[in-house]
Amino acid sequence: MMSRQLFISSLLILFIFSPNVFSEEKAQRIKGPITITSEMLIADNKAHTARFERSVVARTTDMTLYANSMLVSYDADAGDVTMIEAEGTIKLLKGARAITSQKAIYYANEEKVIFTGEPRATDGENVVTGEKITYLLHEDRYLVEKSKVFLKKQKIQ
Repeated sequence: MMSRQLFISSLLILFIFSPNVFSEEKAQRIKGPITITSEMLIADNKAHTARFERSVVARTTDMTLYANSMLVSYDADAGDVTMIEAEGTIKLLKGARAITSQKAIYYANEEKVIFTGEPRATDGENVVTGEKITYLLHEDRYLVEKSKVFLKKQKIQ
């Protein structure tokens, strides 16, 4: 019974996170396929969701997202990921930059991630905090509400 569930879950993961589910335009923005690992996976085919629990790590070729839990919603017909809700101790790493928070929601159609719950962005020694940080993936740009900025070291241009 357990091996059958694991097999079905593995097939679901391969289907949902296959690099072919992204359009050619999106494939240029998100580098490589998404690989998600966790201690537990609960797949709900009727609700079109996959819940990853405990020690969740989602990786692409240029980004890594850590969380305590992650709920992935996908389109029933196309299989495309529509939204990812991550909770717990969130950490997004991209190069030398990092964003931490208690909650993050990725909206696939808008190519953005909204971080809430004491969000904090760091780039080297520079730190930005705020009430809410919105990261626009396709523009590589941040919008910070009620920001507080700590500049320790400026980059040489």
